[in-house]
Amino acid sequence: MPVLALGWAILIGGAALVAVLAIVVSQTDLLHGLDYAAAQWSHDHVTASTRRALTYVTDLGETRTVAIVAVLVTLVDLNRRRNPWTPFFLLLVILGDKLLTQELKGLVDRTRPAFEPLAATLGPSFPSGHSSTAAASWAAFAFVAGLWWGRRAWPFLAGLAVAIAVAVAAGRVLLDVHWSTDVVGGLALGWAWFAACALALGRRLVRPDGRAGTGTLGIRQSAVSGSTRKAAEPN
Repeated sequence: MPVLALGWAILIGGAALVAVLAIVVSQTDLLHGLDYAAAQWSHDHVTASTRRALTYVTDLGETRTVAIVAVLVTLVDLNRRRNPWTPFFLLLVILGDKLLTQELKGLVDRTRPAFEPLAATLGPSFPSGHSSTAAASWAAFAFVAGLWWGRRAWPFLAGLAVAIAVAVAAGRVLLDVHWSTDVVGGLALGWAWFAACALALGRRLVRPDGRAGTGTLGIRQSAVSGSTRKAAEPN
């Protein structure tokens, strides 16, 4: 599947899933049994030591964590490619995801699981902010890193980004601070927002003048142009 088509599929599919889940969890009890069963299992089986480890994992979805990583990725990218659009892209992904998540939380206003007393102090439950932050931010970091190392690195980088986001999402459920549908909605929201940002700024990230080809967010066209210029240079 071409990268452009994949981006649109993630955007449309993710947005649709978030919308459906928001309606279902706020207006019906259709998925409550599934949510409650997952929360009960977590409460019964997760030990104190496991909870400490899970806290470290879910820190990968903290805003302060991804902000630090974003600064590091920006510095490396400016050193390697000197693309001024990279910091804007990362800022848009992180802040936009944060604003969307907060707006949805206010609209749905879902109560968190009651097994963990701390959860009641954390505000509305749907969607999971940690999950959406991890999904959007780590996908963005992987996207930028893929521009450093080329297409052969894409499967590994994409897999790593997905693994981190899923681990954060699972951790939020296991810590009894979110329902399972909260984290599914958070992942869908984060990946959809990342896809929207990548579709909007993908060409600029590859070439600041935005003149790259459209088939794969400009990456293929940019690579071909670079190869042509290299071949034309005298030996």
